[in-house]
Amino acid sequence: MYLTGMVIGIIAFVAIGVFHPIVIKAEYYFTKSVWPVFLTAGAVLVGISLFVQQVIVSAGLAIVGITCLWSIEELFHQEKRVEKGWFPKNPNRK
Repeated sequence: MYLTGMVIGIIAFVAIGVFHPIVIKAEYYFTKSVWPVFLTAGAVLVGISLFVQQVIVSAGLAIVGITCLWSIEELFHQEKRVEKGWFPKNPNRK
């Protein structure tokens, strides 16, 4: 039995689940201006994944890298969610 696909699916599921609160906290503490960190991390991880020969590790790096890149858009959406009152606003920010 080959479990490669299942393992990659689990990595994707966990990455999405982990990055959801990361985006919320990043917007809360740093605003959307932290997006270059996600861009850099995503680009580096995707780049590294191109040179890793082990399939699961390469796929895992690419999944986490793409999740970082997708989080950039989610940061901007999160700011709108805060403006709508769906999430708390950081009282220490103006």
